[in-house]
Amino acid sequence: MTLDAAEHAKPHPRWLKPFARLGYAARGLVYLVIGFFAVLAGFAGGQNRDAEAAIRFLSENAAGTVLVLVLIVGLAGYSAWRIVQSVFDTDDHGFSITGLGVRAGLLASAGTYALLTLYTFSLWWGAGGFGSDGGSGGGGFAQWLSGFVGARPAALALAAVFLVVAGAHAWKALTRKYERYIAASPDTMRLIHPVAIGGLLARGVVFFLVALLFYRRGLTAGEDGGNPGLKEALDYILSLPAGTWLLGAVGLGLVAFAAYSFAEALWRRINVEEAGR
Repeated sequence: MTLDAAEHAKPHPRWLKPFARLGYAARGLVYLVIGFFAVLAGFAGGQNRDAEAAIRFLSENAAGTVLVLVLIVGLAGYSAWRIVQSVFDTDDHGFSITGLGVRAGLLASAGTYALLTLYTFSLWWGAGGFGSDGGSGGGGFAQWLSGFVGARPAALALAAVFLVVAGAHAWKALTRKYERYIAASPDTMRLIHPVAIGGLLARGVVFFLVALLFYRRGLTAGEDGGNPGLKEALDYILSLPAGTWLLGAVGLGLVAFAAYSFAEALWRRINVEEAGR
């Protein structure tokens, strides 16, 4: 058997494609709720929520049990797809400094969504049910994470990571680099461009603020209390002059990011064949 024939005969992980697409949709659903909360907090005096609060909201409404099971499968599939993207370089980022940075970010994203998958699973599995505070099974990890990021080197390192990720989002939006990964018609792309650019920039702003909060935490060696995250970043926006309008605008941007995620669920190039090689 020739080398080409051997490669052709090697099975590709095509089973991952539907799970990856479901994962993009699950991410979109979570950000849709987060964006809704942010808009509500900005324009109607509501309360900011993070990803875990969004998961709890989804679990407590509509067809809660079924929806949470779909989220578990989707978020797990998205995490697996991020690992495949990073390890097998399915999008050809290469081994340059920039490429390795992007691949490291994909791996970090996989870890983040794996933790969110475990949290969602804990809501479904936990004895407290969907009406609980969502803390079942998570206390030990939360305490460990609090102690870890409270250390000055860890907080400063995380600030650098989030700053790079924020810059990558802005660069991807302004240069329209996302376009090369979407297999959609020109007419469809004209609809995708505004939500992709607005959504990526909004998410980049949030990551930049998370980086700033981690930097401040590093300078104070954790004395300010609490771990920086999405909710803290949105609260920081709300505290700024004209914060309600700024938060509402960022919330609309996060809703746009949700729409971009749904577009990726439909038209994103899922190059799992590259992993098979």
